[in-house]
Amino acid sequence: MKTVQISLNSIDKVKSFVNEITKFDNDFDLVSGRYVIDAKSIMGIFSLDLSKPIELNIHAEESVSNDILSVLDPYIIK
Repeated sequence: MKTVQISLNSIDKVKSFVNEITKFDNDFDLVSGRYVIDAKSIMGIFSLDLSKPIELNIHAEESVSNDILSVLDPYIIK
């Protein structure tokens, strides 16, 4: 499992994030405080506080997670 901090601070960012992440068969969790939701759920994402960074847990092997990280680069907080 790989964990990164992401920012989804606009409606357009949330929509494009979900479109990108649903292309992968892997499981993704978003963690905000004590809430954990499926990162492929647009309704679930809108239930989180999007003004703060969100933790993304990627449940994938190392080789696959590198491909995923390159696609998700615009959302990752460096």
